[in-house]
Amino acid sequence: MSSPLIRNSMDELEARAASERQRLHDNVVELRQMVRDRLDAKRYVRDNPGRTVLAMALAGLALGYLTAGAFMRRDRDE
Repeated sequence: MSSPLIRNSMDELEARAASERQRLHDNVVELRQMVRDRLDAKRYVRDNPGRTVLAMALAGLALGYLTAGAFMRRDRDE
């Protein structure tokens, strides 16, 4: 019913599709691992302690100024 040429062509297309599916699967696995590595906060802190301390110090300073400004009384010209 189907000629050998068509069957051979279909087999080739199926093999290429399977190969592309495997390549896509491998790329997704690699991407997931890369995202997981980039979002690992503990590892970032371990690898960059200086940047982490600086960021926390700046955040603390900004928070201190914000809270102090909320409770400070400002003198107005009288």
